[in-house]
Amino acid sequence: MQTSNPAVADSTGSKTILGHPRGLFILFMTEMWERFSYYGMRSLLILYLTQHFLFSDERSAAIYGAYTALVYVMTIIGGTLADKYLGSRKAVTYGALLLVLGHVGMAFEGSGARQLMTYQGQEYQLTLDGRGGDANQIVRSTSGESRIRFSDGATQMLVENPAAVGLPASIAVDSYELRTEPDPFYQNVMYLSLSLIIAGVGFLKANISTIVGALYGFGDTRRDSGFTIFYMGINLGAFLASILCGWLGIAYGWKYGFGLAGIGMVLGLFTFLRFQHWLEGRAEPPDPAKLRSKVAGPLTIEHLCYLTGLAIVAVSILLVMNSHLVNDGYVGMLGVILLVVLVAYAFLKCQGEDRDRMLASVYFILAQIPFWALFEQAGSSLTLFTDRLVDRTLLGFTVPSPVFQALNAMYIVIFAPLMAWLWIALAKRGLNPSAPVKFSLGVAMAGLGFLSLVVGMNTSGSDGMTAVMFIFLIYWIHTIGELMVSPVGLSAVTKLAPASAVGMTMGAWFLYSGLANYLAGVIGEATGAETIGGQLIDVAAAKSTFAAVYSQVGYISLGVALVMLLVAPLIRRMMHGAD
Repeated sequence: MQTSNPAVADSTGSKTILGHPRGLFILFMTEMWERFSYYGMRSLLILYLTQHFLFSDERSAAIYGAYTALVYVMTIIGGTLADKYLGSRKAVTYGALLLVLGHVGMAFEGSGARQLMTYQGQEYQLTLDGRGGDANQIVRSTSGESRIRFSDGATQMLVENPAAVGLPASIAVDSYELRTEPDPFYQNVMYLSLSLIIAGVGFLKANISTIVGALYGFGDTRRDSGFTIFYMGINLGAFLASILCGWLGIAYGWKYGFGLAGIGMVLGLFTFLRFQHWLEGRAEPPDPAKLRSKVAGPLTIEHLCYLTGLAIVAVSILLVMNSHLVNDGYVGMLGVILLVVLVAYAFLKCQGEDRDRMLASVYFILAQIPFWALFEQAGSSLTLFTDRLVDRTLLGFTVPSPVFQALNAMYIVIFAPLMAWLWIALAKRGLNPSAPVKFSLGVAMAGLGFLSLVVGMNTSGSDGMTAVMFIFLIYWIHTIGELMVSPVGLSAVTKLAPASAVGMTMGAWFLYSGLANYLAGVIGEATGAETIGGQLIDVAAAKSTFAAVYSQVGYISLGVALVMLLVAPLIRRMMHGAD
């Protein structure tokens, strides 16, 4: 008679659920909640920066780019410390604790900033009566408040009820002065919170995937399906977060959206701590005795690992706070230095086919940059575009712009199995594109997505709202591109790099992903428009800027993709069958 307990033992004696080690489902839930918290916060961040703290579009894009770049870069440090000293379990636990603190901190929004207008010696406050693109611009005086709007070309501020605020019905924009008064305390709370999240993801993200791999022995046929289940957890968390946190933050208040994201991370931490024994010791430190050894007075190596996490927080605060001052040349120099290291390793440490394969892996590491630089507009400039310049009405309801970020996760769940089936079906007919060809197609899709959106802009006139179907379209095109770049690239790098250099090349993959996110911030800065309270004052000018930037990056992406397609046969030969 079968037991009613769903956990049974496999051939190795380990307890399983649905045929997989039961630890997989703890990791599934932990990562689902971690991604819920990350994408929940991400869905609101750019709007929070522009509307609550009243940063310019350019400054907000720079902060967003620095934040997302550092999230990827710091996984290298967290992964290295886990491999050498902490072990994945301790690293994930520490990362989760930092994430909880960071997300809780984001819920303390405070007063943000005030935008004040001085007109004929009198002072007025300019603000919004809500959040998101549907909020109205308001002018307030000691006697009352009134809605305002701007004339075509933004030459005049038009006051709907001038008597309520003691202003004329029309005010020339060059006749008043604006200044912004920030709340330094809550700005610093926000910077600290983002930095805690950066360090937390650095310790958690790469290491939790390592634990998934450790659950399966060498040659275990369940490994691929196990990672597929785990990947579904990532997308489920991202999908739910963009909808729930995005809607809650816009409809009821920033703190509620960020707070829900924080609750998700608390649930993830609780799940991981409560059921750690399900991992059956597979993620312990490689040398517990060494970890406890003292290196500086009472401080052990373990203490130093945790202090390194705090150092990451401190460095991240400085970089995020001063993101607009970071010179592009420094970022480019970092990329060049790492490229020299990778190429030098290929020529000095590898020979023959191994050298060719190592150089091919370097190609994939570099070739991802144009794709992610465009794809990551989703959380920054594309969200601002959707918020301000898209008719977001669906079935009679106006959908908050952050909710549309859920489309990527939804499309992945729907189309990832179909793409996997397509490659198998094409392979049976000898038509499966090589990895370099798939990569070039993915980069082309990034450009085509933005060019399709430009078509949508052009069909709505110079100052009309773009149809929402074009937002559905760009996310679909970019998701198909992602499925040609992300899994293909990660698989190629792990297969091509010599065993002694897999860790280094994977670290380089994440580092260049971070550099691509920095470039995404640069692109986002180029789309910046003049705003009051985070809302546009000149729709036609903003739309023209978006169209120009998106057209430019779209055509550049297609040009890069064409070059990649031309060199694809050479890269495939350098892979020597590892495709």
